[in-house]
Amino acid sequence: MVLSPTHRCAHCNAGGGNSKLSLCQACKVVYYCNRDHQVAHREAHKGPCNAIKKGRQLLEREETMLRSHPGDFMTPPNLFEEHAGHFWGIHETRPYMRARFALVEALLQIKTYAAVEAAHGHVMDMLRLCRSDNMGIRDLLPSLKLRLGRDQQCYDFCKWWATTGQERDYDWGDLDNPYLDVKGADVFEPPLKHFVASYDLSHTAAITLLKIRLLIDVRALHNSSMLGTRVPQEILNSLRGQLVTGSVIAENKEIMNSTDQAPLIRTLEGQVKDLYTGAKKSNKYFWPALLNPGRNLTARPDAFSGGSLEQMQIVLQYNYDAWMETLGAVDVIKELAKNDP
Repeated sequence: MVLSPTHRCAHCNAGGGNSKLSLCQACKVVYYCNRDHQVAHREAHKGPCNAIKKGRQLLEREETMLRSHPGDFMTPPNLFEEHAGHFWGIHETRPYMRARFALVEALLQIKTYAAVEAAHGHVMDMLRLCRSDNMGIRDLLPSLKLRLGRDQQCYDFCKWWATTGQERDYDWGDLDNPYLDVKGADVFEPPLKHFVASYDLSHTAAITLLKIRLLIDVRALHNSSMLGTRVPQEILNSLRGQLVTGSVIAENKEIMNSTDQAPLIRTLEGQVKDLYTGAKKSNKYFWPALLNPGRNLTARPDAFSGGSLEQMQIVLQYNYDAWMETLGAVDVIKELAKNDP
């Protein structure tokens, strides 16, 4: 369902177990069996590899400039040590933040767990440096968490922004205020109004995918229950464990041991439908583009407004890989789209 953390050769896909793979020393997110396989894959890899290498070099230059800045009337010294949380408000930090996001975009050209994990680390640290997220990178993070199999973290992150993050009196300048402190929220609860109304389309897309993942796993458990007593319980338990691919369901003993998944299936189907309808009302372009993306995946809009084609393009690009890496997720949307007028 998600990217595998097991490293594999980018040329022949060998890996796992006791395989000894070497890391591309330029991008540091792609592995190979040997030098011959790296050379054979070079033509396909050199574009994104060079982009990552250049992105890191630019980021290092920008960071060096900030760390060596002596401080003046506009830029205080010791930015990283004493001003984390307020970066965007200090004008001199903006080239650094833009360079770091450019590196994130370069990393995400490569579809490996290592690349997504590296991008995720950068985005999380950028939010630490600028809590108020003036760049809007919070719209990208949920899909990265889903691609890494961190579904619970995805829900917790989105719920914080849908609740505390929307409070009018929240003081972003006070670093003692709780920040991203939602942990272990109920992923099965009815979708918050913030998601159904698609106030943040990218988060709604991610929550919809998360709910579909739950639905796919529960349906798989339901189908396995139909075997009943025809197979030994030990074999059935093993089979159910293999069918479930997400950690949320796998770690829920009550759901894993239940013999009647029908009520939960109906609940999740209703929630997915509500989220689908909400996103469709918010941006009519999004679901059709997910099913048939075309050039929307390569468009580079400079700005967007709510409900616009440009908004769809940015949100689609942020979320598309997570959807494609979840087997059966797009089929759920296709079924819902059949009932569209």
